[in-house]
Amino acid sequence: MLVELHIRDFAIIEELHLTFPPGFIVLTGETGAGKSIIVDALELALGGRADGSLIRAGADRALIEATFRLNPAHRSRLAPLLEREGLEGDTPDLLLLGREVRATGRSIPRVNGRAVTLALLREVSESLVDIHGQSEHLSLLRVREHVNLLDRYGGLGEQQARVAALVRRIRAVRRELAHLIQDEQELAHRADLLRFQIDEIRAAGLRPGEEEELQEERLRLANAEQLTALVAESLRILDEGEDGLPSLAELLGNALRALEGLARVDSSQAPLVQTAEAIGYRVEELVDGLREYRERIEYNPARLQEVEERLALIRRLERKYGPTIAEVLAYGERAAQELDSIVHSGERVAELQAEEERLLGDLGAAALELSRRRQEAARQMAAGIERELDDLRMAGARFEVAFGHKEAADGVPVAGKGRLAFDGTGIDRVEFLISPNPGEPPKPLVKIASGGETARLMLALKTVLSRADETETLVFDEIDQGIGGRIGATVGRKLWELTDASQDGVRHQVLCVTHLPQLAAFGDAHFRVEKRVQGGRTTTHVHRLTGDARVEELAQMLGGSGAAVRRSAAEILSQAQETKAARRPSNAS
Repeated sequence: MLVELHIRDFAIIEELHLTFPPGFIVLTGETGAGKSIIVDALELALGGRADGSLIRAGADRALIEATFRLNPAHRSRLAPLLEREGLEGDTPDLLLLGREVRATGRSIPRVNGRAVTLALLREVSESLVDIHGQSEHLSLLRVREHVNLLDRYGGLGEQQARVAALVRRIRAVRRELAHLIQDEQELAHRADLLRFQIDEIRAAGLRPGEEEELQEERLRLANAEQLTALVAESLRILDEGEDGLPSLAELLGNALRALEGLARVDSSQAPLVQTAEAIGYRVEELVDGLREYRERIEYNPARLQEVEERLALIRRLERKYGPTIAEVLAYGERAAQELDSIVHSGERVAELQAEEERLLGDLGAAALELSRRRQEAARQMAAGIERELDDLRMAGARFEVAFGHKEAADGVPVAGKGRLAFDGTGIDRVEFLISPNPGEPPKPLVKIASGGETARLMLALKTVLSRADETETLVFDEIDQGIGGRIGATVGRKLWELTDASQDGVRHQVLCVTHLPQLAAFGDAHFRVEKRVQGGRTTTHVHRLTGDARVEELAQMLGGSGAAVRRSAAEILSQAQETKAARRPSNAS
């Protein structure tokens, strides 16, 4: 529901801040006062076409902001989109849409204060408002929506969901089949490549950790002479001695004997003996370790060559299949799995083809049943709309729901109809048609002539579809064009009834720009739009009317003045209020 509309420097509007209540809202005023400009501004905030010429003279930019309070259905639809784009607002049930238009012609759309693309703004606003006369926001003129409106009208959501689920499964099966049924030569080439790669990896006999071990061995082999010399020198110092000098082991033995004598004299120094013994043991361990290491050192050019070749093989495989031995082995496993799927693809193709036929059979039965129920709902809808058209003085008009089907070789088999194309809604191509006058063939809604006739057709549709229509805010700009006072009261009543939810209906908010007092009298809220000239500039002002001020406005709309006209205006308002009170469900008997 539209809660607030803020407009600045747009056309002749300097600045307006409007707060809208629920229910039926009427905007009245003299021609040229700016009523339709307000509607144009709202359309711009919803993603309508921007034009720098709309900026108020002397200003460098125009700004429009519209605040909506979202019902649970809209919150559910928009929450994933807003979360995905990082556009969540501070209050989950409020949505702020904005548009800034600069003199250069550049337009900046915003959602909840953040700049977005125009396409995203339109996606967010698509189901919030219908503006009659602006096809971009008139859901009834979007043919692709007709089947969904019909299903919601007929309560066929569960049946459509079952059809959609079957379609998703069929498409998944067909995607896998298309992947498997490729050019046989391409598959054969791929299988040959996979076999070569698998054989190459397996023939190498790689094992994890092997590369590190080989690198260590190569280091020892390449430096065998240097390593042997360093070990020999270490052993001479530690255990053998040289040039008549004692070794470190001998010196430690001498020191140990001296410390033992010290401890016999002064027992408090006994821990020093233990420390010296421990050092002796560690030196012995060091000597043993060096001797063992010396045994492993070998000068073997042939082995060094083998190691170098093995490392070269490993690195070649790593360049081709992965940066490590583990990655190379993993690639080999994946290649083996893919080869297996190719080898057995024929079996899988047969399985998938059988599954596809089974699913198509299920879909054919479900889609046919859904189509049958749609046709029943369509007859009821047509009858209801034609009754509404009778009330709106279009007794000769006829409404029709056209059903079409398209044959397709890859379609779903339907009894008595062959194979038909399908999508997530089933097999039906649904479109609403209307014949405004007797003897004229039905035409698509988009081809109906503009004016009051079109407005009444849309009103009839909205009245009947209000139970199924998820668009909460409906805007009718001068719906009274071409109709008189008597039918104006009927139109006013029907517009008001769209806002008064029945037991299973949807409560809409309706905004209507009108010149008819009989229609305006049904408004739950009445705003007067007027223009003033101040300082040589024309500006638009809006006031909410109540009490005597509203009666005076209705009197001016009747085109007269004086007590008699005001009495007529008061009577029109009183009759409208009585009609509304009598029709409210709480007052129904």
